[in-house]
This record gives sequence, structure tokens and C-alpha cells, in this order.
Amino acid sequence: MRAAHAAFLAAGSDLILTNSFGANRPRLELHRQGDQVAALNRAAAEVACDAVEDHRRRTGKPAWVAGSMGPTGSLFTPLGPLTDDAAAAFFTEQATALAAGGVDLLWVETMSDEAEVKTAVAAARATGLPVVCTMSFDTHQRTMMGVAPADFAGFWAAGHGAPNALGANCGIGPAEALDTVLDIAAAAPSGDLAIKGNCGVPFIDQGEVCYRAAPATMADYACLARDAGARIIGGCCVTGPLHVAAMAAALADRAPGGRCDRDRIAAVLGAPWNMASAASPRRDRRRRR
Repeated sequence: MRAAHAAFLAAGSDLILTNSFGANRPRLELHRQGDQVAALNRAAAEVACDAVEDHRRRTGKPAWVAGSMGPTGSLFTPLGPLTDDAAAAFFTEQATALAAGGVDLLWVETMSDEAEVKTAVAAARATGLPVVCTMSFDTHQRTMMGVAPADFAGFWAAGHGAPNALGANCGIGPAEALDTVLDIAAAAPSGDLAIKGNCGVPFIDQGEVCYRAAPATMADYACLARDAGARIIGGCCVTGPLHVAAMAAALADRAPGGRCDRDRIAAVLGAPWNMASAASPRRDRRRRR
């Protein structure tokens, strides 16, 4: 993990996430590691912080560490067994351990349920650290549990203790992530916008795993995200150091291009929510290993 962090930092990342996305108690219980929540999260934080400190010593460039907190994988009552109290305990346990490991902020991500978002953000805020919260919108332009981007932004306006930054991560590709952030920006009460799109849904072509977005495509996405008002811009899932390097170079070399709207997204990246674009010639082919 230290080598992976170092590769992203060398590529130009100013912010890296800990390898703790699924390190809450319910997820770790699936691997009979539920009693290791504190140890694993603290270790994940320390490894990332060590990589950042080594990077600073060698290059003189600062970077920051965000403690990644993902969903529990359980549904809230009455649809499932998860209660508010249990969720609060799970997220508090993880957030506390990440904070103890030295992270600079906490990142609640890939959420789909408003109840889980509220509980996770409250636990993260209780540490006193800044908090970023992103949901994943991929099913009919909504989260798996039916939350629309404007609903997500409006939820914080209702007085639930908004995170310092909010936005979208993962999903089905960079164009869709940008489309989502436009809706969030239009309805967001305050705070910075964050976007962490991925390289698209993988597909098989001639026995190889391919992705829609090559590094050059992710570079275009990053500049569009900046024009859309995003202050925190990154990549999710299969986004690798080559993509990050292209994104960082584009943001440094290209001047802001003005307003980002849906017509511009479609012209540069293809029409959002159009899965036929998975066959685009700009795809990034990677062989499964």
C-alpha cells in the first residue's frame, strides 16, 4: 500500500485516501476480522501518512490524507437489520481509529442511503476533522436507494450538519459524474464541491477488460470538473497513476475554459447516461491479470 500511495503522489496527487473503504465492523465481520476495526483503520491511516511525509521530504511538496469510510453493506430498518444506533457505533468506531492514525480529514463515500449518510457524517464530524461526503449515482441518475443529486444537496440544507464538501464519486463514468455534480451544484446550500469519477464500467472486448476512459479522457474530465465549480477533483476505482498524471498536467497547463454545462460535457466526453458510449474509440484497454 505504501508503494501504491507513493505512485499516486508521484503522479501529482495532492490528496490520497486510506485503504480503509470497507474497514467498518459489518464489512470486516464477513472476513472474521470484526475485532480488528481499530487496528486496521489506524494502520491504514499511518501507512498513508508515512507515504505523504516521505513524499514531502523528498520533493518539498505537501499532500493530505483523507480517511476513507464506505457503507456498511446493510440496509436500514425496516428494509434490513441496521438500526440508527448500530450504524452510529460502527461509523464512530472507524472514524475514531482513522483520526487516531493521523488523517487530515475524513471522506464518507459511495453512499446510497440518506440515513446512512447522515449517520456516517455525524460520526466523522464528531472527531473534529473536516469531512467530505460523496454519494454514488448510477441507477437511472440516482443512487441505488433512489436518491437524486438535488435531494442529496437539499438534505443538508434541512439542517443535518452539512459536510465541508459534498459531491459524487464512482458511478458509471466521468461524463455521468459531471452531470451529477451539475445538479448538486445547483442545489447545494454551501461548502465545496467534490468529484471523484471513475473510468467507466468495464466491458470485455476480444478477451480483454476495457474501460471507456483513457488518461486523456480523464484529463478532459478534470478540466470540465474545474469549470463546473469542483474544488476537489479526483478519480475512483480503476483510475490509476497514469490517469492522475494526465489530470494533474491538464489542470496545471490548461486555463479554465469557462462554464461547464451538459452540452459541453456531451461534446467532450459523450452524452451522459448513454451506455452505448462504452464502445467509444477513446476507451482504455487493460488486460485482466
